[in-house]
Amino acid sequence: MNRSVRTTARAVAATGLAAGLAFGLTACSEAVDTVDKAVNETYEVTYEVTGKNVDSIQFHGGGGEAMNPKIETVDKPTLPWKKTVTLRGIMPAAVMPIAADLTGADVSCKITHEGKVLKEEKAEGLVTAGGCIAESPVGG
Repeated sequence: MNRSVRTTARAVAATGLAAGLAFGLTACSEAVDTVDKAVNETYEVTYEVTGKNVDSIQFHGGGGEAMNPKIETVDKPTLPWKKTVTLRGIMPAAVMPIAADLTGADVSCKITHEGKVLKEEKAEGLVTAGGCIAESPVGG
């Protein structure tokens, strides 16, 4: 192979490599932008708890980190109970009514986002710690 053919081949290969890297970096940059947007985007959910004999309600109120949310507690809530909170990114929406009454409990919880029910549960029994946990609607 003569020198001019080798030089041309190297130039073509280098151009192809540069184009491939640029495309790869652009795709990687787009993925990072998508993750950043999902992590920083906020969304509202409404928690609802109904029933009787509920001693407390624990829920993700928006504080803490996505995978380690701060849990807030309401003791001796008046039922029906309803609260709207703003969560961020991939933080799951979660509400857990807790009842420990010897006469039994009848508890239900629901999580809604933009009018759509994300999760709904109902529990009956002597000791109830059933709750609702829903995936974040952000990025999905």
